[in-house]
Amino acid sequence: MSRPLAGTRVLEFTHAVLGPTTGLFLADLGAEVIRIEPPEGDPTRRLKGFGMGYFPFFNRNKKSLAVNLKDPQGLEIIQKLLATTDVLVENYAPGTMERLGLGYEQLAAGYPRLVYCQLKGFLPGPYQSRTALDEVVQMMSGLAYMTGPVGQPLRAGASVIDVTTGMMGAMAVLLALRERDSTGQGQLVQSALFETSAFLMGHHMAYSAVSGEPVPPMPARVSAWAIYHQFETVDGQRVFVGVTSDKQWAKFCQAFGRTDWLADTRLATNNDRISQREWFLPAVREMMAGLSLAEVISRCEQAELPFSPIARPEDLFDDPQLAAGGSLILTTLPSGEETRLPRLPFLMQQETGPEAASLPEVGEHTPGLLRELGYSESEIQSLKSNNILA
Repeated sequence: MSRPLAGTRVLEFTHAVLGPTTGLFLADLGAEVIRIEPPEGDPTRRLKGFGMGYFPFFNRNKKSLAVNLKDPQGLEIIQKLLATTDVLVENYAPGTMERLGLGYEQLAAGYPRLVYCQLKGFLPGPYQSRTALDEVVQMMSGLAYMTGPVGQPLRAGASVIDVTTGMMGAMAVLLALRERDSTGQGQLVQSALFETSAFLMGHHMAYSAVSGEPVPPMPARVSAWAIYHQFETVDGQRVFVGVTSDKQWAKFCQAFGRTDWLADTRLATNNDRISQREWFLPAVREMMAGLSLAEVISRCEQAELPFSPIARPEDLFDDPQLAAGGSLILTTLPSGEETRLPRLPFLMQQETGPEAASLPEVGEHTPGLLRELGYSESEIQSLKSNNILA
């Protein structure tokens, strides 16, 4: 079955997480995404530590064209490819694409149908020339302040700003392609880390505007709901439980055998329970501490309450919901080993994503792409001998 972006060609000049996220969304929706890499391969392939997961997750089902962009013959290949390209995605450092002669203003006249997606640290403004990283803008936007305890700013436990900014970039590309259907004209679209992180802070900014008070970090906040916390169980596990309505409160009390709380007029409404939190929350913690994790889960399921044990990333491989819903895609890693990684987290009536995924070897698709552009075998071999191609 044809996927929504089948027939759309994308050139991806990216590294790390931000740009590859945009490419991942477009590739999973059916676009032909061609990663432009140096002959030695994208450095992201060789990262250690947490960086080991970047390339395997964000670059599935893309093609790899390994070419030396510092050589005029390498740039000539790109110019020929641009004539067949719908979308260009880039997240290089500010000014890099312009120095290569591949900036938007340099290409717009020659390729008027091109949708050019620029992903940076900052949108145009006083900061636009700064270098930014996910963690930098988490600090700048207040996200790190909101995540950590008082006095201990803490970055989120995933590259949420890189990924979210990349998603915004993909959405902007889709909107630009839709507009091109009507006008025949491409355009420049931009997405940036700092502005995306500020957008995520919007409801906290609104809280400040409404309350007229400084916003407390999440660990120090007064929750909107009286029971909306982690609890430790008798077997040393932790579980989050939320009670977000008075209807749920009645079910909570019945499931946990606390009809005395249900009858206590001091706890009649959610706001009443918040006002009584100094004695009430310790009492809930004490009750939970006398139960096992399995008992808490069973009672929460009985009461149809929102709850969750505290999971680790590796627990998701065996999650029954992800398995039953087909939400993990069989992916072949560079080592040849197979694993399952998350698919795009939405469904359409028609199939939108791949059933399996593979990762390109460095320059794996270079010969085929060059043949398509009219290069002969001898020309391809000559470019390889001169280190212009991998």
